[in-house]
Amino acid sequence: MADPVTTTPTTVDTPAGLRRERRGWYLYDWANSAFQTTVITVFLGPFLTTVTELAAGCELGADTCDGYVHPLGVRVAAGSYYPYLISLSVLLTVFVLPVVGAIADRTVHKKRLLAGAAFTGAGATIAMALVTGDRYLLGGALFLVANIAFGAAVVVYNSFLPQLAGPDERDAVSSRGWAIGYLGGGLLLALNLVAVTLLSEDDNPQRTLDLARWSIVSAGVWWAVFTLVPLRWLREHPTTEALRGAGRNVVTDGFRQLGRTLREIKAYPLTLFFLLAFLVYNDGIQTVITLASQYGTEELRLGQSTLIVTILLVQFLAFGGALALGALARRIGAWKTVLLSLVLWTGVIIGAFRLPAEAPLPFMILGGAIGLVLGGSQALSRSLFSQLIPAGKEGEYYGFYEISDKGTSWLGPLAFGLVFQLTSSYRVGLVSLLIFFVVGFALLAAVPIRRAIVAAGNTPPRVL
Repeated sequence: MADPVTTTPTTVDTPAGLRRERRGWYLYDWANSAFQTTVITVFLGPFLTTVTELAAGCELGADTCDGYVHPLGVRVAAGSYYPYLISLSVLLTVFVLPVVGAIADRTVHKKRLLAGAAFTGAGATIAMALVTGDRYLLGGALFLVANIAFGAAVVVYNSFLPQLAGPDERDAVSSRGWAIGYLGGGLLLALNLVAVTLLSEDDNPQRTLDLARWSIVSAGVWWAVFTLVPLRWLREHPTTEALRGAGRNVVTDGFRQLGRTLREIKAYPLTLFFLLAFLVYNDGIQTVITLASQYGTEELRLGQSTLIVTILLVQFLAFGGALALGALARRIGAWKTVLLSLVLWTGVIIGAFRLPAEAPLPFMILGGAIGLVLGGSQALSRSLFSQLIPAGKEGEYYGFYEISDKGTSWLGPLAFGLVFQLTSSYRVGLVSLLIFFVVGFALLAAVPIRRAIVAAGNTPPRVL
């Protein structure tokens, strides 16, 4: 078992200092959520696709574009360029994140690693200001850098959690972080959507494209500026192993440690079993989030304004949902609360299947339900996993966790797409996602969670 960390919260920590450090940790979620909401969820896909269509010779504002581009000599349909970039970024992330996590565990300067990843991602996002005309290759390269850096920073950020809260406080601390993140991401997105609505002109597609570009840039600025606060308020929590190796090359040590962990991880089969359960049910969650807009436009024939309002509704209700499920976890435990959230997700899928077409209000109500259950299921999964990590290996294991989060996010869309291809029905395709929540529930329910925590060398919380 790894040596324990040297600075785990105990009664000797000053309450004021610990509260300040936790607030700093919360604010990184506030900072980086702008990238996830403003950039990934709303603006980047349409923006980069439009730039790619211009490079393919299509007219700005055209309803359809059948043109092709040739990145690195490969013939790619303009409309497929962005989805291919997402797939490439996922592939690269699978290789990068465990290495970053291993380095985070071996360095005595974890804050510098967080700063490097965050500012790299924010800088690449800000540099989207240079993606003008038909510079689709520049836009693609900047997206790859930003998205990989985003994931790397999240791994380092998550690895602070076990050192900021003991077993009985971890669910609440994780939930507050998610809640603050949804609030920050929603606020900037709301400001950008207001700006686009007020300043765009129906007969001027170039203006709309420029507004999307500067909205993306604003997310990079937001990310960079608010990252300064956690970098100031967080403290270093080096492991004994990191202190012992101070002065050595942390990159080389990180690769060696990752190799050892990959060989030793089979000693924690229950932790791996939890990761499998998370992989399954989280893929269902991510697919619902990803395809909700497509379902709303294609199957329910709803307008863009309805989708925008629903996106904002999800963001702000997720703030309350994360706190509410965090409070419930204090009473019944995180494990049972996550299981309950999966039951609620099943209800969301069934409700979505029964939604009437061209009816904005029921769609918004369902979006509100998604918001309430979304934040809590994600926050409590993160804190529950922190209990299953051997002490001193937080970064490495959160690297694997992020791979489970992002590296398999193609399974749900693949199932949805195959069912749609066979049935030509978005409703049936959506119902096919029930399998992820049912199987995920069964796998998670089968994890003997208290025994898994003890097997990892940790003390179980009083309530599980």
